[in-house]
Amino acid sequence: MGTRRSRTIEQDIEVRYSYPVRFTRDVFAPDHTTLAEVCARDGAGRRRKVLVVLDAGVAAAYPRLTDDITAYVAAHGEYLTLTRAPMLVEGGEQIKNDTATLEAIQREIDRGGIDRHSYVIVIGGGAVLDMAGFAAATAHRGIRLIRVPTTILSQNDSGVGVKNSVNAFGKKNFLGTFAPPYAVINDAALIERLPDREWRGGIAEAVKVALLKDPAFFAFIEDHAAALANRDADAMDWLIYRCAELHLQHIATSGDPFEFGSSRPLDFGHWSAHKLEQISNYAWRHGEAVAIGICLDATYAWRQGLLPETDWRRIIDVFDAVGLPIFAPELIDSLAHAGTSGSVLSGLEEFREHLGGELTIMLIRGIGVPYEVHSMDTSVITDSMRVLRDEHAARSSKESSHGEHLRDRESTLAATAD
Repeated sequence: MGTRRSRTIEQDIEVRYSYPVRFTRDVFAPDHTTLAEVCARDGAGRRRKVLVVLDAGVAAAYPRLTDDITAYVAAHGEYLTLTRAPMLVEGGEQIKNDTATLEAIQREIDRGGIDRHSYVIVIGGGAVLDMAGFAAATAHRGIRLIRVPTTILSQNDSGVGVKNSVNAFGKKNFLGTFAPPYAVINDAALIERLPDREWRGGIAEAVKVALLKDPAFFAFIEDHAAALANRDADAMDWLIYRCAELHLQHIATSGDPFEFGSSRPLDFGHWSAHKLEQISNYAWRHGEAVAIGICLDATYAWRQGLLPETDWRRIIDVFDAVGLPIFAPELIDSLAHAGTSGSVLSGLEEFREHLGGELTIMLIRGIGVPYEVHSMDTSVITDSMRVLRDEHAARSSKESSHGEHLRDRESTLAATAD
């Protein structure tokens, strides 16, 4: 008998992706051409079927939006045709736990005859974009997806990236795809009515990217913290643009846009943030949890001698200045559940498992100086949680004392006037 031999064909495949991220205002005004141009950019010269998925919370905030979308498509009928009236879905992280809505979107894709040359246009916050994007990516192995993000968090971060996902088995983003959108349209008018909590939450991802990649951008956030907290439109426009630009540059130049390796730099602060969202039953919004997670990892880096205390304090100060939390009671409360899925510390293993390979955590050695580690000392993490608790308490006490001083002063002035 001859020696058994194996044969191998090894094929390299290069695939190029290109998609525009457009920054504009009032995209559904009848005379606005951005969306029509985006849909016609394939040069096919025919009308495209469109399924619009709309976040119900956005529809409630903008009561005319559904009619505006219908009127817009009618005004650009040479390019677009709706398969049905805009489909309303509930927003918020819980929608990613709901397979019924996911299946309903896929059913509408089927009923409407949406094919790989048609469009799903999703309008909403990050959770709705994630869920509808997953539905589109898994129908016909990929429908063209146009995202219209309506939160700061999605306009500057999640909405411009290449990921789609839903939650499963008690884990965030357990099911998902890497599927670049056909286009992203950031409409400045659609963030004007955000609640203050959502407005501030979107700043967290900008701080994250600045800490990793751009000290000058971090300084901009520091210098404009009050303006950003007070909803200054010009400051926020620049923050969204620069954050999205840095995010896209990373996807294009990192050499690992689909995360085949063990490094995930843009998830700085996220190992604990994802877990904090889960154990709080999403009472902490994603941006708030990311702010707390970054503060925790920055504190850990400082306590480990990696990060200068002056830089640590700048990080804590900037989150405080823009109105984002630096601490959550759940961090300390979860210590009683050590070794179980109810502990924030269990987020380390879930983070490693989600990516595969060895644990890789992004920390920083300075503003704009990223540094990866492959293990974390849980005793130092616990110490860092307590440091943040004490820092939060000290700041809260100072604010309370300042408020009492102001009230005493106002009472004195009023008595003098009398």
